[in-house]
Amino acid sequence: MESEQQEQIEHAVIVLNEKLLGTVLGILFGSMLFLATNFLILKGGEHVGPHLALLSVFFPGYRVTFIGSLIGFLYMFILGFIIGIVIGAVYNKIVRA
Repeated sequence: MESEQQEQIEHAVIVLNEKLLGTVLGILFGSMLFLATNFLILKGGEHVGPHLALLSVFFPGYRVTFIGSLIGFLYMFILGFIIGIVIGAVYNKIVRA
């Protein structure tokens, strides 16, 4: 009886919550782009973030501006969320096997 409870507890601990992992990675990825963009804006200069501006190829609407950093945060949050769900699903499938 007690060994069954122990197995259930171990199984609950080993399994990842896919949505939580996706949310955490989404916030992490989005925050990184948001902070990088705003750092370059505050730093200023003649050409602000030419390399970071190339992300507009993949993220329509993204620019190295404050509004662009918000748009970039949204894109990166979605990307991180999807990556987190995929990683969690693969991990859980391997653990359950």
